[in-house]
Amino acid sequence: MNAYHAVERTARDSYGRLIAYLAVRWRDLSAAEDALADAFLAALETWPRIGVPDKPEAWLLTAARRRLIDGARRARVRANAAPMLLAMAKEAQQLASSGIEFPDERLKMLFICAHPDIDPLVRTPLMLQSVLGIDAARIASAFVVKPSTMGQRLSRAKAKLRNEQISFDLPDAGELPQRLDSVLEAIYAAYGSGWEDVAGVDPRRKGLAEEAIYLGRLLVQFMPSEPEVLGLVALMLHCEARRDARRNKSGSYVPLLEQDMSLWSRTMIEEAERCLSKAAQAGRIGRFQLEAAIQSVHSQRAWTGSTEWQEIALLYEGLVRLAPTIGASVGRAAAFAESFGAGKGLELLESIPAEAVKEYQPYWALSAHLFKRLHKSEEARAAYSRAIGLCTDPSIREFLKHQACQVQ
Repeated sequence: MNAYHAVERTARDSYGRLIAYLAVRWRDLSAAEDALADAFLAALETWPRIGVPDKPEAWLLTAARRRLIDGARRARVRANAAPMLLAMAKEAQQLASSGIEFPDERLKMLFICAHPDIDPLVRTPLMLQSVLGIDAARIASAFVVKPSTMGQRLSRAKAKLRNEQISFDLPDAGELPQRLDSVLEAIYAAYGSGWEDVAGVDPRRKGLAEEAIYLGRLLVQFMPSEPEVLGLVALMLHCEARRDARRNKSGSYVPLLEQDMSLWSRTMIEEAERCLSKAAQAGRIGRFQLEAAIQSVHSQRAWTGSTEWQEIALLYEGLVRLAPTIGASVGRAAAFAESFGAGKGLELLESIPAEAVKEYQPYWALSAHLFKRLHKSEEARAAYSRAIGLCTDPSIREFLKHQACQVQ
């Protein structure tokens, strides 16, 4: 294998696991990131000469550990640095010389990043960057802020982790529930980032959806009685079940209502339904359970051949009351348009504050669709133009261009 490709693949597949492993042991997220960055740079310089190691992750761990040791020696920080580093070095060497894989500490790191002393606005972005390996520019886009602003927020959060002696141990059982919402948000945001890459061409997001589902299942094992954990896994599985139907053989985007349902994974749908059923037994409804229930109704079309739009509209009503996000409001408008007419859907869309949706692409795509149904050609063309301009996925952009050309 080409050495540069091996470095790229290891970074894509293992960055989050490596960072979490180093940060939990060294108790300094920024130092762990710097050390791992140096390790990857060393790999780019060394692997083309010596060949790709049999265990690339272990090689990177050893290189990062050396960087941390050198940094500690130069700075002469922390009285306990020496024993900690020696223990880390011994463990890294054992991992490099055995068939044992290093433990996946990402779940622990997610709960650490959800510490109540960290600004709630930055908890999810911090997890996305530090634990799940998503770059700051992509995170900034998802949260509709400038990359420089997001970078500053993340830097401040990491400084707080380092300077205020925030514990890098897993919180007590009593603290876990209050941190859970932030962890669920991060896993869901990671899944959404992977899901949005319809064409599957963005190497930064490759495998991200699968990793999010893996972490969700891991969280179910860790907190099996939490209904929202089950709800999130059900939501991701219902969406993932339709992945193969989102593009046709030529690679073009296919919207949900036009998908070939024979391509949907019945196995994933059935697993999602089991999770949702188990969550319902707790009698504590939440955002992710409602979102999963909406996707469940869509999935039932594989058996019934039709979509119960009024049921979806009712679920969106509950979701908007419980978690009034922009996405939920746009989804409600779409469901009401299918249930009660395009005019009603457009009315709900236009009730959303303009400032909140000016950069929100799904809002403009739905607006264009509803204007088109109402034969408001000028408004439809303007909305399509806005939606196309905000779209980052080539296949969806081409789909929208085709729809715009059909406006009479």
